[in-house]
Parts: sequence; C-alpha cells; structure tokens
Amino acid sequence: MTSPTRSGKTRRPLVLTAIVMAMFMAAIEATIVATAMPSIAAKLGGLSLYSWVFSSFLLMQAVTIPIYGKLADVFGRKLLFNTGIVIFLIASTLCGFAGSMMVLVVCRLGQGLGAGAIQPLAVTLIGDMYTLEERARVQGYVASVWGISAVLGPLAGALIVQYLPWAWVFWINVPFGLASIFLVSRYLHEHIEHRERSIDYAGAVLLLLALSSLMLALTQGSHWGVPAIALLVALAAGAFWMLLRQERWAADPVLHVELWRVRLIRLANLATLNAGVAMMGLIGFLPMFIQGVLHRSPVVAGLTLSMMSLGWPIASVIAGRALPRAGVPRLARSGGIALFAGSLIVALLGGYGPVAAASGSLLVGAGLGILNTTFIVTIQESVGWNQRGTATAMNILMRILGNALGAAVLGGVLNMALRRSIEAAGDSAGTSFATLQSLLEGTALPGAGTGALYEGFAAGLHGVFWTGVVFAGVVLVASWRIPHAQPAEPAPVQRPQTKAVTPGRKRDRGSHSVMGRSD
Repeated sequence: MTSPTRSGKTRRPLVLTAIVMAMFMAAIEATIVATAMPSIAAKLGGLSLYSWVFSSFLLMQAVTIPIYGKLADVFGRKLLFNTGIVIFLIASTLCGFAGSMMVLVVCRLGQGLGAGAIQPLAVTLIGDMYTLEERARVQGYVASVWGISAVLGPLAGALIVQYLPWAWVFWINVPFGLASIFLVSRYLHEHIEHRERSIDYAGAVLLLLALSSLMLALTQGSHWGVPAIALLVALAAGAFWMLLRQERWAADPVLHVELWRVRLIRLANLATLNAGVAMMGLIGFLPMFIQGVLHRSPVVAGLTLSMMSLGWPIASVIAGRALPRAGVPRLARSGGIALFAGSLIVALLGGYGPVAAASGSLLVGAGLGILNTTFIVTIQESVGWNQRGTATAMNILMRILGNALGAAVLGGVLNMALRRSIEAAGDSAGTSFATLQSLLEGTALPGAGTGALYEGFAAGLHGVFWTGVVFAGVVLVASWRIPHAQPAEPAPVQRPQTKAVTPGRKRDRGSHSVMGRSD
C-alpha cells in the first residue's frame, strides 16, 4: 500500500472541470454528427457507408471500454484518461480533413478508440476523488452533461453546416480536449505504487474478438443477412467461452469474472442492459411515431423526445443528493418504477397526442437518470481501488450493448410489421417504402392507396413500444431486488491459488492510488 504524500495535492474543482469538458466533448459529438451527416454525405458521397459513420464509432468505443477500465486499474487513471483524449482529438482533426466517406469511417474508428477511455475513466476519477456522500451529488451533476449535450448538439450541428465548413463539426472538440488535458496533467496527482505487472494479453484479444463480433451482429446484421448474423453470434459465443476459461487462470485477468458474483453488481448490470434497450425505444422510434403516425412536425417530435433529455439530468441531481439518506434499494426501485411507468404511458397513451408521449418520455428520462447515478455510485462503493475502473467500465459497457441490442431488436419488430403490411397490400417493397417516406415527410396522408401500409406502420411502432415495456419490466424486477451497498466489499475470489492472498487484492500486481485531496 502507499501513503499520501504532501508533494502534490489534487485540485478537485479544477479536475472536475476537466472531466466535465471531456465528457461534454464526447457526448455532444454524437448529436452534432447525427444532425450534420446528411450535409456531409451530400459533399463526400458514399451513401452506402452512411450507417458505418455511426456504427464504427459505437463499435470501437464498446470494445475498448473494458480494456481501458482494466488498464486504468493497473497504470492509474491519469495516463489512460489523457491518452484517450489525445487519440480522440487526433481522430477528430483527421475527420475534418476526410475527402471520402471511407476515410471518414476510418477516422470515426479512431474517435471511438479515444472515446472508449473518456467516459468510464471520467466516472472512475470521480469515484477516486470524492467520498460516498460527495460522489453521489457530483455524479448527478456530471450526468446532466449528457442532457445538455442532447439539447445543444442538434442545434450546434445545424448551425455549423449552415454557416461554417462541415469540418468544424469535428474540430470544435479540439479546444475542449486541450483544456481538459492541461487541467488533468497539472492538477490531478496520483501516487502510484509500482509493482511487477502481468498483462493478460490473451484475455484482451479474446475480449476484443467477442465484443467486436457481437457488436457487428447487432449493428450490421440487418444489412448482412441471417447467415452473417449466425456466424458472428457463434464467433462471439466461442470467444466468450474461451475468455472465461482464460480468465480462470490468468494472474491478473483483464475481465474480472468474479465481479459478476457480487449480487449488487450483477443486478445493476442486468438492469442497465435492459434499460439501454428500453431507452432506444424512445430515441430511435418516438420521433418517427410523432411524425409518421400523429402527423406532427419534426419540431414537435424533437420537443417530445427532448423531455427525456430534460428528465435525465434533473433526476440525476435529485438522486445524487438523496442517495445518502434514501439508500440504494429505495432509489433503485424508484428509478425502475419511473422507467416502467414512462414506457407504459408511451405504449398506452402515446396515440392520444404529443403531450401524453412527452409525459412518458419525461418519466423514462427520470428513471434512467435515477438508475444511472445510483448504480454507478454504489458499484464503485462495493469494490476497492484496484477493481473500480473495471467495475465502472463494465456497467457503462452494458448500457452501450443495450442500446445496440435495442436498435437491432426493436428495428426487427418494426420491419416484420411492415413486411406483413406490404404482403397484405400485394405491393412491391420499393413502392411501399417510397410511400412510407412520403408519410414521414408529411407530403402524403394515409388514403386508399396507403391505408394498409400506414396501419402496418402504426401497428409496428406500437409493437416497438410494447417490446420496450417488456424490457422496462425486467429493469423493474432487477431494481426491486437490488441490495444495500456493502462499502469496500472486496469481490470474492474463486480461483486456484498457491499461497494466501489478501482479500480483494487477488494477486494484484498492478498499482494503487491515493490522491491528496484539496478543495
């Protein structure tokens, strides 16, 4: 173990400022790019690669999150956090110089490689710097960054492509990233005890293979067909099986399988995964429902969805303040109830108008905000420093996997309903989808020639929302069983050992950190 030294103290307010800027940079990137991509694609061409601009970022971010989490437990947070920001900034700069869609996709892979470090290590750093009571409040504030980015991102993207070269969609990240690196480098002081390290390279390769195969199946399966999905899922399953065998014997495993034996972590990750699916039911399909079924403008659709972005940060701040007094089980249940109730309102009452749909959206956002803050804080409290990065990254990975799974599953529900309506109408798929596009754009209303397709479209979206209710129900059940957090409870170790090992250290040859704290 190490002891704090007086040579340097962490300036928490300044480091927190750096964390907020880095998270804002990574969060707003998704919404800015989504708004600007039609204009970018028009200039670069290569529409066949349009979806890969988003999938490549999500894929690389997901597969690197657990790797960064583990490396941060070995080498410390500061080095990995700054490394992730540098990679993100280099890739962002190159994105602005992309001359084709293929080059842009490759650069987006680089952005995802950097973003995989930013979010989990930012959250982990907060866990390192603040006590439980402080951490709950601060995590609530930091969660509001995502809500703010969801509101500002689309507006910023629209303004940039209208008044500036599209490259500034990516270059806008540079000042935020440089300022964050400066503040972290100067005011974050980690005291690392250097020990003999044993890196689990085989486990890292197997983890990358498993997650890459799974993410490709979820994000590209609809384009590549059933045989490709089956092959990718089989490859992912085989890689996961080999990974579990590898991690049983690794001296310092990249994936701490024993963390899943901790009931709180297991249930929190299960709830987070299913909440990610339910979340995609709104993000991906509620605007489509407002425009295509209720025939309201894109502005109304955007305002309806923005209620979720409003409810999330408000609930996160409230949950952060209430957690020390209310306790983990009560807050987890409150979040599960809010998420389930909001999903149910959208499924039952959404057809009555945007106000009802917005109410459900607000409740879903509130539920997600409560659950996110509660789970992150309690997971970090339940493990020691040498597993905090891994445990935090694991929970964030579950949300990303849930989003990808939700896009695949809920998109499949809608596509099946549309196919049935097309077959019932005896129309060609091309003609039907052109008609559907006119419905979404508001240039045609359902009539004699479009009635069957319209009904199938509306029924498919209702099916999507009811599927979201099912996943929200799983969240409710899991959150209802969340136990009280056990502070600094070391994860159980069940692996062959040749000598006695201090509980919670588990042959750890990594580093430990004690931060000098100063407000």
